[in-house]
Amino acid sequence: MPVSKYGVLKGTIAGHLRDADDDHYQILVNANGTMFRIAVNVKSSAPKAPSDLLFATSNRMPDTFVALLQELEPGYTRLASKPDGLALDYVRCGWIKPKTMRAVPPSVPGGDNDLKDKIEAAVVAAIRLEGSVVYAFGSKWGPEKDKKDRYFRFLPGNGIHDIHMNQGNGAGYRKDNGVFQDGGLIFEYPNGKRQAFFFAFQSQSFVTDDKTGNALGDRKPKKERGNGKAASER
Repeated sequence: MPVSKYGVLKGTIAGHLRDADDDHYQILVNANGTMFRIAVNVKSSAPKAPSDLLFATSNRMPDTFVALLQELEPGYTRLASKPDGLALDYVRCGWIKPKTMRAVPPSVPGGDNDLKDKIEAAVVAAIRLEGSVVYAFGSKWGPEKDKKDRYFRFLPGNGIHDIHMNQGNGAGYRKDNGVFQDGGLIFEYPNGKRQAFFFAFQSQSFVTDDKTGNALGDRKPKKERGNGKAASER
C-alpha cells in the first residue's frame, strides 16, 4: 500500500526551526492564508540503521516539469503516481541522479557541512528574497481541526511529511513502497534560480520493482530505519 495523500505543497516560507527536534527540520509555510508545516527528515532514528541520510541537490530539471510546477495554485495538490507529470521517482525520473547521493550528517560543527546547514541556507534565502516559493513533495496530514501544530502552534494543524524516497523499503516499511511517489523539496527564487533537494535512507534500495516499488536483487534494504512518520514524531 503506497503512502497516503501523496502530493505537493506550494507556498511561501513564513518561518523555520532548525533544532525543534533531532530528526527533522521544520518549515512553516503560508499558502494563501492557510498554514502548513513541512517536516523534513534529517536523520534516521532507528537504533540499528545508519543514521545519516543520503542526500543530493540539483538546480537542473526539465522545462516541462518546471512549467507544471509554476501552473500550480498555492496550497496542497494531490498527485497521481504516474510518469509524465509532477510525481517524483528517484529511480525512474531520468533527471534525478541517485548515484550522486551521498551520506550527510544531520548536524555537526562547522558551516555548510550537514543537512541542517544546507536546508537552512535555502530556507533563509527564500525568506530574504520576496517572491520565493517552496514546493514540498510528500504525504499530507491534517487539517487537524481541534489540534494546534506542535511546533508553530497554528490551528488547525496541517502539513506534509515523507519528504524522502518512498520505495525500496524492507520489512516494516514495505507497505509504504510505491512508484512515482517520492518526496523532495524544490526552492524557487525570483531571480529564476531553482534548487532541488532529494533525501533517502541508507536502508533503502535503488533497485526496485516497476509496479510495486519493492526492493529487488542484492540491494535489498535493511529491516530497520526510522522515518519519523508517527503524528507524535512529525
